[in-house]
Amino acid sequence: MTPNDETVHDEACPLLPHSHAESQISSQAPPTPLPLGQLAALCAVRLVDPIAFTQLFPYVNDFMSDLHLTDDPSRIGFYSGLVESTFAISQLCSIYLWAKLSDKIGRKPVILTGTLGTATTTMAFGLSKSLTGVLFARCLGGLFSGNIAVIHSVVGEITDSTNQARVIPIYALMWQVGSVVGPLIGGTFSHAASKYPDLLGYDIFERYPYFFPCLVSAIIAFVGVLLGFVFLQETLPSKCRRNNEKKCSSTGLSGPSSEVELPILEHKSMSFKEVLAYPAISALVASGFSLSFIATSFDVVFVLFCYSSVQSGGLAFSASKIGWSLAISGGISSVLQMFFMPYLLRTFNCAKMYVFSMGAWPLAYFCLPFLNLIARWGSTEDGELNANAVANLWVGIAVALGLSRIGFLAFSTSMILVKEHSPIPGALSQSNGIVQFAMCFARSFAPFLVSSLFALSIDNNLLGGYLWVIVMMCLSTFISIDCRRILLHSKKTVS
Repeated sequence: MTPNDETVHDEACPLLPHSHAESQISSQAPPTPLPLGQLAALCAVRLVDPIAFTQLFPYVNDFMSDLHLTDDPSRIGFYSGLVESTFAISQLCSIYLWAKLSDKIGRKPVILTGTLGTATTTMAFGLSKSLTGVLFARCLGGLFSGNIAVIHSVVGEITDSTNQARVIPIYALMWQVGSVVGPLIGGTFSHAASKYPDLLGYDIFERYPYFFPCLVSAIIAFVGVLLGFVFLQETLPSKCRRNNEKKCSSTGLSGPSSEVELPILEHKSMSFKEVLAYPAISALVASGFSLSFIATSFDVVFVLFCYSSVQSGGLAFSASKIGWSLAISGGISSVLQMFFMPYLLRTFNCAKMYVFSMGAWPLAYFCLPFLNLIARWGSTEDGELNANAVANLWVGIAVALGLSRIGFLAFSTSMILVKEHSPIPGALSQSNGIVQFAMCFARSFAPFLVSSLFALSIDNNLLGGYLWVIVMMCLSTFISIDCRRILLHSKKTVS
């Protein structure tokens, strides 16, 4: 049977596909009770990746300077970028391999091994005294953190269409939380011995001034490993079948709904090409790549835009004001994920929600030049903004960031769409692995491209310094239109 073939099901059909069976359950039973222990463990291990990736941002330049790699301060940024990109590139290389391995040995050992490895290599990073040691630790850390697609798969396997509207937003929020907590750990606890001599004035923290934030990050990872060891249950379909589990985690059956048993489809391995042969998966891969590129680019260019002078098209914000802006962004994202996303997922078609979210990106980019105009018009003779301009500017920032956070909701809906359109339940991890590979690939080079475009526009005053806005608006508009291909292959989300 080809991927495009339509299968007709009736009461005589001996086996129901995963999505159809879930539809029957959701229509016959109340929402399946949430596996709170597993959800807590998954949220804990989900925090590890963004914390490990971002906790070094506040001090990485100082770290490179302390290694005495160059006498030219302008070259420090090169080495810092090298350290930061090493993690992302290594993660990119390992994502699909972890996904394939989880289909053979199970989800739980892959998740625990990857999280434990991330914790260990994070501590090794803090104890490094050479560039070689730093790069080696970050490279290994990226390889171990490539299990993110497997974690996504477990979330899909412990939920069904009756409770995913509550689980997915909570799980998706963990990236935002980790991205805030990581830099906070790094900025607060670097040079811990000198900052807190009474509490942390130990010799090891004096000799290794960047070890304590790494230790704190590793402790969080160890907690995730502990919770995973205690609460995580194996969800790989073939493992569930082998163990004759009557209430398999991959179906999320419990309570009254257990009266309707879902057949566990025979688990079989699928090649990379076989998974991509399904039109819905290939569309999600292409759209996921575009989403990750446009979202990463916005985050990077927004900070550059805030930092640049008003005359060059920015806002001339201080570091504290940029921090407040990012805090607003995190607050908006939390509100959307916790209070609006569950209702939206229960009410609207998931594929249409994805397309709607993608449509917010052109508007988010469109708002940015108007923020600069507000700053220009509201500037006084001494360069400060008047009260009305300040109020209007922060309202505008909230609007622009709010639109971008609506765009970020597409990441949550993408997880659900991958689950719904996985060729077979046993190929869910591979499907997630391919989509996550595409997203990580885009995230690995988007910062360089968009920052170069921003600098080119400002330095050469192209289109008044706003060439970057025009390019990103056109690109995001094209992406938001192209993602409508997903609607052609979408299965209707059951309310």
